[in-house]
Amino acid sequence: MSAATKLQAETPSLEIIGPMHAGYETILSEGALAFVADLESRFGARRKALMQARMERQKRFDAGELPDFLPETKIIREDNWKILGTPDDLQDRRVEITGPVDRKMMINAFNSGANVFMTDFEDASAPVWENMIDGQINLYDYARGQLAFTNPKSGKSYTMGDKTAVLKVRPRGWHMTEAHATLDGQAVSASLFDFGLYIYHCAQELLSRGTGPYFYLPKMESHKEAALWDDVFTFTEQELGLKHGTIKVTVLIETLPAAFEMDEILFALKDHIVGLNCGRWDYIFSYIKRIGKNPDYLLPDRAQVTMGSAFLKAYSLLLIRTCHRRGAHAMGGMAAQIPVKNDEAANTAAFEKVRADKDREASFGHDGTWVAHPALVPVAREVFDRLMPHQNQIHRTRLDIEIGQEDLLRPHEGERTETGLRENIRVGIQYLAAWLEGRGAVPLYNLMEDAATAEISRTQIWQQLKLGAPLADGRTVTEDLVRTLYDDEISRLTESLGQDLVEDSRLADAGRLFLGLVFKDDLEEFLTTPAYALIK
Repeated sequence: MSAATKLQAETPSLEIIGPMHAGYETILSEGALAFVADLESRFGARRKALMQARMERQKRFDAGELPDFLPETKIIREDNWKILGTPDDLQDRRVEITGPVDRKMMINAFNSGANVFMTDFEDASAPVWENMIDGQINLYDYARGQLAFTNPKSGKSYTMGDKTAVLKVRPRGWHMTEAHATLDGQAVSASLFDFGLYIYHCAQELLSRGTGPYFYLPKMESHKEAALWDDVFTFTEQELGLKHGTIKVTVLIETLPAAFEMDEILFALKDHIVGLNCGRWDYIFSYIKRIGKNPDYLLPDRAQVTMGSAFLKAYSLLLIRTCHRRGAHAMGGMAAQIPVKNDEAANTAAFEKVRADKDREASFGHDGTWVAHPALVPVAREVFDRLMPHQNQIHRTRLDIEIGQEDLLRPHEGERTETGLRENIRVGIQYLAAWLEGRGAVPLYNLMEDAATAEISRTQIWQQLKLGAPLADGRTVTEDLVRTLYDDEISRLTESLGQDLVEDSRLADAGRLFLGLVFKDDLEEFLTTPAYALIK
């Protein structure tokens, strides 16, 4: 239907507002809607309170307080305890591939040769209604062994291979809501919406196939947010007749405050968690967002903020130490490079960067890593096969490592340049334009970018404006300079893409939103929040 259709479950009342396309009635069934409504009614108020707690904590950061280890949870960090355990099919996670919930891309990822595939409702998928529900249909079909796709234009068929990656699902973060699902007139948590629909329809089917309902959890900032998830899981297991501990999750440590609560997050989820992951790009964004008003933590160009030094190296090492001490996997970060057509030299250089990055991760003690493209699976696998002969490296406790507050906050050294400023403008607005058009994973300049890219771009410019940052050539970053470079980059994009293509795109909308965010006095928590209102 083209008109909005409303479905209402029985008590409590959940209303779904959105176009009903073929197959949607299966996902948005009365039982599934009632389950999501129950989740929201039980846990929604607590989620909102935790989001408010983030804002209260930010006020203290803005006033000069710095993130630190919590004195009240010292006993958790010092006690000897372990997580409950890890299923057999998640013991070896040396290469994980991530991507959006697009049907064809999902099949390619499952068949890529990776150990695990994380299908992503969050940063790699723009939250257009059709993307979110079509993604649920794809998961429904996968759980039943029915995932296949035929391209309507080319007629090419895509089917699942004999040996495929283990599925993990990333729902949207606690900060997001689903505008098309309301309870008592209020938008429900997008996290509970994504999680609830998937597990309601697929948990039993997955278990019957010898796997289970496995998740990646994004954007958390505290162990209290982790405890909320744990209560959701325990309730869900009771409600759906699942054995306690059936749900298994990996938490992305991709916010600065969470890095100081890794033990506590593992403890809060200890019956359901199997590991932590270095979500490096969002971590850079969070670093700027949380302490970006402090001139002591002004960062150089993004290209110089690398995993081998400063606060990123410290957090990677601490994550390994923390996880292995508790019997959990310590996953490395994303390799965003993608192949360049007809440019062997560029591919060779890109793949060498990936090898060096994965060599560092495996040598440090990570148990696996992420890639964004199937072509990088064998590159990452070769490194981990060579340096990690066993299923994982949990036996490497890395108790030789001591990481303190100063280490976790130490900024990278380097320059800020006009080139870096231009790149932030160019990449930020192009990604945001694609996101507004419904694409969450976007190839830009030989990298597969997601929402974290635009977040780093706009927060770096915001920080440089806020602190009057000097460039390497002696100029200061000002609003006039940003506007001048922005106008020039738009002209260059118009020349390279063509006037018609630019006019047909959301580039103008993206540009207005991007500039509005970088010029704000206070940093917007997530650019996807105001952008969500602009999705057509």
